[in-house]
Amino acid sequence: MNRANPLLDFSQPPRFEDIETTDVTPAVDTLIERNRRAAAALAGHPSRPTWENFAAPLEAMEDDLERAWAPVSHLHAVLDNDALRGVYEKCIAKLSVYRTELGQDSGLYGKFRELADSPGFAALDPARGKAVENVLREFRLSGVDLDAAGKRRVGEIDERLTELGNRFEQNLLDATDAWSMTVTDEQELAGLPRAARAAAREEARRAGEDGWRFTLRGPCYAPFMTHADDRARRRLMHEAHATRASEIGPHGGRFDNSTILTEILGLRREKARLLGFETYAEYSLESKMAPSVAAVESFLTDLAARSLPAARRELDELRAFARDALGGGDLEAWDVAYYSEKLKKHKYHLDEEALRPWFPLPKVLDGMFAVARRLFGVTVRPASGAQLWHRDARFFEVLDRDGALRGQFYVDLYARDRKRGGAWMAECVNRRIRDGVVQTPVAFLTCNFMPPVAGRPSLLTHEEVTTLFHEFGHGLHHLLTRVDCAGVSGINGVEWDAVELPSQFLENWCWERAALELISGHFQTGETLPEETLARLKAARNFQAAMRMVRQLEFALFDLRLHGGFPLDDVRDVRSLLDRVRAEVAVLTPPAFDRFPNSFTHVFGGGYAAGYYGYKWAEVLSADAFDRFEREGIFNADLGHAFLVNVLETGGSRDAMASFTAFRGRAPDATALLRQSGLVEREPAPAETVPATVGAPQGSRP
Repeated sequence: MNRANPLLDFSQPPRFEDIETTDVTPAVDTLIERNRRAAAALAGHPSRPTWENFAAPLEAMEDDLERAWAPVSHLHAVLDNDALRGVYEKCIAKLSVYRTELGQDSGLYGKFRELADSPGFAALDPARGKAVENVLREFRLSGVDLDAAGKRRVGEIDERLTELGNRFEQNLLDATDAWSMTVTDEQELAGLPRAARAAAREEARRAGEDGWRFTLRGPCYAPFMTHADDRARRRLMHEAHATRASEIGPHGGRFDNSTILTEILGLRREKARLLGFETYAEYSLESKMAPSVAAVESFLTDLAARSLPAARRELDELRAFARDALGGGDLEAWDVAYYSEKLKKHKYHLDEEALRPWFPLPKVLDGMFAVARRLFGVTVRPASGAQLWHRDARFFEVLDRDGALRGQFYVDLYARDRKRGGAWMAECVNRRIRDGVVQTPVAFLTCNFMPPVAGRPSLLTHEEVTTLFHEFGHGLHHLLTRVDCAGVSGINGVEWDAVELPSQFLENWCWERAALELISGHFQTGETLPEETLARLKAARNFQAAMRMVRQLEFALFDLRLHGGFPLDDVRDVRSLLDRVRAEVAVLTPPAFDRFPNSFTHVFGGGYAAGYYGYKWAEVLSADAFDRFEREGIFNADLGHAFLVNVLETGGSRDAMASFTAFRGRAPDATALLRQSGLVEREPAPAETVPATVGAPQGSRP
């Protein structure tokens, strides 16, 4: 008896325990071929297109493909192996070809145009109308209007870009996992917190080594660079981290992304010009809030001008503090985190590592769910019946005030080998109407925290707590949508420079006493974070805020100009551009061996090309939205409901600016972000003094 392919079972969340690598290719091939036949039939059908007879069947077939691929993509990110990697690479190439074919199908495009021009279009549900407008834009951006040669070339470019982006991420993962440093003399661990030592001891045990083993994964790298007294070993680790996936460093040339990133840039430039844009940045902004590249540039440079004087003062303070300890020597890149932490302790008597006992992960999770309940009236609880891919994974469900199921999500929160670094939320199942019933949305929430060690639960830093809240904010955006059209439900269809609004918005509660009473509790005593400790934590919130601001502006401007009109045919051109950006907006100059572009996955392996500025723009939105809660009560139930209804539930069914102004009552004002960062006085200036031009409203672009 033939075994049924679990990836083709859409009756429940993915059957992870049943999925085998050999299931992937047959499932993808089956669905692509089925969808091609269905699309051809729909494009050629003589009847006048309506939502029900044309758009809905297309949505259904695409949703099945997304549902089959989501668990495969997730496993590739969190439980990678050589066999899965090989299958994944072949299948994403097939998917790229298929999606280009669909996006360039003149018959389908004509049907959508006919639907949009029909008398009944105005009577469509607004979400469906927005979905149709978005699809028409995507057809145009896929090259549907090009001649046969142009379409073919765009398809070749998209297929190659998919391959290169995947290889970029894999090289970085492999380079990160390939390096380690084993210490056998305990004296060389001076300064390291107990938790970091215990984790390194466990890492060595798993590797069959004596002593303490340190890696470049975040939960190990950050504590070492921040606390290890051994300057030589800090430099060793910093250099290994800063040269990952490049032509130099400990594994120089082995996982090198240099030619990959320049080829990506060249192909993006070529694609943009084929589609009628001067630059890839202009192409990228077609689906974002920002009205123009010039507006984004102005937004970033204005923030830089407001931040640089304070950033320079902060760096001068740090250098002066470190001078005696360094014996008059220069402050180097591998010293910055170390002496910054010591300066923060000196100024605020605050030790971030010493806060870990107050933030055991189980307590933080329960408290975070309690915050969501008080804000949005939803209940989060563990759910049974879901298959899991690893012992670290867990499954939860979200219920509304009436006990109705709103969504489900997985969490996988600990760092391990063969797991991509960082933190993210990814879609598993989208909300839509399936066979007359609402399809429950499902999400993946992934982080890379230090796992439980020596009988203790995973203990988080406060920064890690905010990371968890950030990803949960993304998750709520996906799960709490009330939109039943998959193309604009949840985060789908939300402009990329606004998609970070709910995530960054939710971070704010990590600083509030009323919320900290819910999310903190000493793992031994249950005591919540002491009032005096919270006071020091809040006092230190804006420590080096200007330096952090200009660092993010450096990334954003570098990304924007990477995708401008100037050819960057060699990685040296890319590094030269970064040097020029740093000369303009940075206060810290990294060492000559720094190869940051080779690990800039947001831009070369993710979806943030010419869009990294969106993080900073979304901070404007989130700070301004939270400003209402600061004024009217951080657990004001009416405000929470207003944010739920106007932002979370609407998803991408209308322009993000419309959702924001529906909640805030006006356009966004950047003053709130400057105030929150300590760069202006507490009482904000009138809105017109700091115009927020990057997100000026824009009409539909079919």
